[in-house]
Amino acid sequence: MAKGKINVSVENIFPLIKKFLYSDHEIFLRELISNATDATLKLKHMTSIGEAKGVEYGNPQIEIKVDKENNKIHVIDQGIGMTEEEVKKYINELAFSGAEEFLNKYDDTAKDSGIIGHFGLGFYSAFMVAEKVEIITKSFKDEPAVHWSCDGSPNFTIKKAKKEDRGTEIILSIADDSKEFLEDSKITGLLQKYNKFMPIPIKFGMRTETLPKPEDAKEEDPAPTQEVDNIINNPNPAWTKQPNELADDDYKSFYRELYPMQFEEPLFNIHLNVDYPFNLTGILYFPKMTNDMNPQKDRIQLYQNQVFVTDNVEGIVPEFLTMLRGVIDSPDIPLNVSRSYLQADGAVKKISSYITRKVGDKLNSLFKNNREEFEAKWNDIKIVIEYGMLSEDKFFEKAEKFALYPTVDGTFFTFEELKEKIAANQTDKDDKLVVLYTSDKVAQHSYIQAAKAKGYEVLLMDSPIISHLMQKLETSNEKVSFARVDADHLDNLIKKEETQISKLSDEEKETLKTTLEETISNKSYTVQLEAMDSDASPFIITEPEFMRRMKEMQQTGGGGMFGMGSMPEMYNLIVNTNHELVGEILSTKTAKKKERLINQSLDLARLSKGLLKGEELTEFIKRSYEMVK
Repeated sequence: MAKGKINVSVENIFPLIKKFLYSDHEIFLRELISNATDATLKLKHMTSIGEAKGVEYGNPQIEIKVDKENNKIHVIDQGIGMTEEEVKKYINELAFSGAEEFLNKYDDTAKDSGIIGHFGLGFYSAFMVAEKVEIITKSFKDEPAVHWSCDGSPNFTIKKAKKEDRGTEIILSIADDSKEFLEDSKITGLLQKYNKFMPIPIKFGMRTETLPKPEDAKEEDPAPTQEVDNIINNPNPAWTKQPNELADDDYKSFYRELYPMQFEEPLFNIHLNVDYPFNLTGILYFPKMTNDMNPQKDRIQLYQNQVFVTDNVEGIVPEFLTMLRGVIDSPDIPLNVSRSYLQADGAVKKISSYITRKVGDKLNSLFKNNREEFEAKWNDIKIVIEYGMLSEDKFFEKAEKFALYPTVDGTFFTFEELKEKIAANQTDKDDKLVVLYTSDKVAQHSYIQAAKAKGYEVLLMDSPIISHLMQKLETSNEKVSFARVDADHLDNLIKKEETQISKLSDEEKETLKTTLEETISNKSYTVQLEAMDSDASPFIITEPEFMRRMKEMQQTGGGGMFGMGSMPEMYNLIVNTNHELVGEILSTKTAKKKERLINQSLDLARLSKGLLKGEELTEFIKRSYEMVK
């Protein structure tokens, strides 16, 4: 059996890096600044444990310079620097990670240092935009500075340099096809996108700062100014601090920093902070919601050790929470080599479960501590909670304690409170609790009033996914059913033992039904004769609960029955055989009058249901005026 060692053709490495390693060429700056940050944090750690004797950490920063005249970009740090031996080791050996070696060497003390690097490839992203890359570096050790240079081929030069100060300067000679990166606006945009919260101050040029006027200055005197370093990042963002270090104003201020174009304050926030079994910090904000059911993929930002990775957090954050805003930072989130998307990993599921649990706990706490305020915010947050109850079983269990069910009168119940409230009056003859609701209290006003006249509670449930949620609630509560107030007449919705006796004989009912069906040409209506109270409406239009709900579920995605989403609307026309007007229709001998009474009664029912529009509404108004002449 033969054995051997696989060889890598170095000549082919740089073209591969340039074309395939990173999805966006713009991240070269993120990678170089990440390396500069690591170099600085290494120095900080070495000085803190006494292994950099005689070296003062001071207040280092990273500086970006654009030399448009010479087509160059400079990335300068004041970090640990490198000796010639270290340059050969870390730069010339492709995919050898100095950051990982450092973490392994100082395993016990460096795990919380914030070191970013992992794969040992970030430096080479420079060749995506540069035809030549130079390194001028001086170690914190008492050794000569080094100048390394490479033109993108496997060949490099290395020689001594004259650099006096500790740290590293990377010089990129920008290629002709990447000249866009020599524009200040482009660099500013990249810094704000990827490096806005890096832990080391990043300087890009200077800015003018206005100073307070001297006490003896005249009103017309201009305020004095001074040129200061333009630091583009916030090295200590709110999520890196402990919750007890922050007040409400701090959270709101950070929200404005994250979303400068959002003018509404968030409703509340959830501070994430866990160090076992994984490390994760972050702040999630509940903004004011609408009934828009399109989860946003760009509202929550994912960071790794304060380096921006992506604003697509699918997989880490449960889908129902992607409607929130905020930041999540975790060094334990597994990323691909280019740090542009997630790798499949069991840790991601654990992180997602933790976030779900934490959000549930926070909502429950808000509900218990200040129910009145929670109720006031319910309409702004309900879509997230209802979506979570549908999509996450564990969240559904938690939400049973704080999910609210408002009535049309503005009273809020938890589901247990609701069941207790309506048990006596809204339990049918089969011992099933019937929860009445409306999806539009204006359009369904007459039905609501009829229900309230019988002492029934009517919920206002108007979110686009409510049909799905009711289905789940019915599944988890065997003796509970939901019915919209216009699904049938009330005696059928909540059937009691007593039944009404019809004033019409079977023969009269058959005659009446035939007459109605012949007069009503609209095939969308199914005529049903029902014996009801004589003071109940003569004609009532209802939508069968099952058919309508399945149709709604199909239209909003998932559930329902295949093809029902495109079915035409179907209605029942319930005719009260005990109403005086119905008796008159039956007894009227004049065909024209009979037809007019039927059409007018039907149109009144349609008007009550919000179905009378356009030409038919115009015809109804004209007929009504003629009848009152």
